[in-house]
Amino acid sequence: MKIAVFCSANNNIAPAYFQKADELGQWMAAEGHTLVYGGCNSGLMESIGRAVHEAGGLTIGVVPALVEQGGRQSQYVDVEIPCDNLDDRKHLMLVQCDVAVALPGGIGTLDELFTVAASHTIGYHRKMVILYNIGGFWDSLVALLDDLQAKGMIRGNYTQYIQVANTFDELRMLLAQVTPSAE
Repeated sequence: MKIAVFCSANNNIAPAYFQKADELGQWMAAEGHTLVYGGCNSGLMESIGRAVHEAGGLTIGVVPALVEQGGRQSQYVDVEIPCDNLDDRKHLMLVQCDVAVALPGGIGTLDELFTVAASHTIGYHRKMVILYNIGGFWDSLVALLDDLQAKGMIRGNYTQYIQVANTFDELRMLLAQVTPSAE
């Protein structure tokens, strides 16, 4: 299956996040899954790309022109899909993937995961977003979603399209439930 991974491109973050990104990437390659990601050469993006690539897996980098022009494209991108901007990147990553996993990240990661979730609620696709809640990273976001749900601001139940994995085993179990698209 093709797994989109949204994550931080910052280097100065907790080492545990890098360890979990490496673990996920190695597992993806061992299971024959393809990584779809932003293709940057820093932070968790570089970590997951390197882990998949070095373990023999395939990486698809959806790389905005500014990233490439700035020399920030990862050397671990096996297949490059160039794009003009971040809106294009989100669309192309969504089209390419069967499921999205959000590792720790900032504004860009939130933008990506909510784009996938919002388009799911409208009916554009049936793809899930899984928050990989490493060390409770996503706890405050889950609390916000629960609060929005309780206040009637979310139609239906958000857990129908955003799920939470608190451990690597939980993440693997959720990914095992995904039906890859036929290509």
